Amino acid sequence: MAPDTPSAAPADGAAPAEPVVHPATPARTLLRLTLPAILVGVMTSLLFLAVEGLAENLENVLWETLPDALGIGRYSSLWMISMLTATGIAVGLVVWKVYGHAGPDPATTGLGGPPLSPGVIPGLLTASTLALAGGVSLGPEFPIIAANIGLAHWLGRRAAPGAPAALWVSLASAGTIGALFGTPVAAALVISEALTHSPGEASLWDRLFAPLAAAGAGAMTTTLLAHPTFDMDLPVLTHPGWGDLLAAMTVATLAALVGLLGCYAFPSIHTGFQRLRHPMLMLPLGGLLLGLLGALGGPLTLFKGLEQVKELTSDIGAWSAGDLAKMTAVKLVALLVAAACGFRGGRIFPAVFVGAAFGLFAHAVVPEVDPSIGVAAGVLGVLLATTRQGWVSLFTAAVLAASPAMLALLCLASLPAWLVVTGRPQLELDASGHALH
Repeated sequence: MAPDTPSAAPADGAAPAEPVVHPATPARTLLRLTLPAILVGVMTSLLFLAVEGLAENLENVLWETLPDALGIGRYSSLWMISMLTATGIAVGLVVWKVYGHAGPDPATTGLGGPPLSPGVIPGLLTASTLALAGGVSLGPEFPIIAANIGLAHWLGRRAAPGAPAALWVSLASAGTIGALFGTPVAAALVISEALTHSPGEASLWDRLFAPLAAAGAGAMTTTLLAHPTFDMDLPVLTHPGWGDLLAAMTVATLAALVGLLGCYAFPSIHTGFQRLRHPMLMLPLGGLLLGLLGALGGPLTLFKGLEQVKELTSDIGAWSAGDLAKMTAVKLVALLVAAACGFRGGRIFPAVFVGAAFGLFAHAVVPEVDPSIGVAAGVLGVLLATTRQGWVSLFTAAVLAASPAMLALLCLASLPAWLVVTGRPQLELDASGHALH
């Protein structure tokens, strides 16, 4: 008879494996890390806020002051096409002429990565700032994280040569993610997911202690100086039912399929731009295409997308199903073009717009789908497909919903969506131009 107790020895007589017990890190060791973690967290937030502030001021000049002075409509088709093309030329010059060429090909980068040389960082931040201000459909997260990692690694290795290089990378990553989202929770989730790929001798919370301190410092600095909010002013769902669960699972799965369409198309679009070989061909052409897409989809499909999501959800009934379907498709294509042609920027915030527009489209087609469920589940599905970061996707969707009752629905909705995307191509390429899986 087969043994029915967990303490029974294996059939071959071998002794049962002993559970792995990680030794606790001494408290004094963790305390020594606290001050460097806080300093890194504050630094990451200040750099993020500086780039965001500069980009916003430049955006006001380019999209308000300048067209008003020229007597041209601020978001007319002519101005959108001209401005995006000019942005492509400006970023192309930076990538071509500035030392370090503004960092690696953005299609091959994600959250984190190896530290950049300090000399590359000015070009990367310049290219990112120009793209943010010029209306390119990319966010600030990837360049800001890369810049902060490079700076923290360079300064940290000089201030504490004996500290491992990975420490500064993890502190900078966590601090920047905390600053971007205005909360350390997102950073804790990302770092926890990353730690599963790098086993260590310490316990999980010992390894999270310093990054969480950095994330908290980054989040608090951003909150105190900029007062960020992800509140989309969506109707609050307090008592979800079985129909809401079905809607969340359906919308998240369909949104994941929409995101996967972009993932499958991304390598081919990237290859097409790479055949041009020169940034002064790739980026101006990419800018022109983005301008044409903006003229087709309207001004809401420009820029990184967060403020545009707020405008999209501020008057839900103002958009027809056709409008929302068009904006979903245009923003997804704009994201693919921007990331493939060489613009420096992140893909998370534009993907949030794609998911939100798709969720509102689902609500417009089937009014029984609560708009909060549509937006949150749509964002969840698209982010799962494009980032393959489960915790970040779930966290972002939950933050947008701003309803504790939605959390259980989103957790369950993530399961069929994950079955759709797991093992499929991601919206990130390896060095040879093939999609990561």
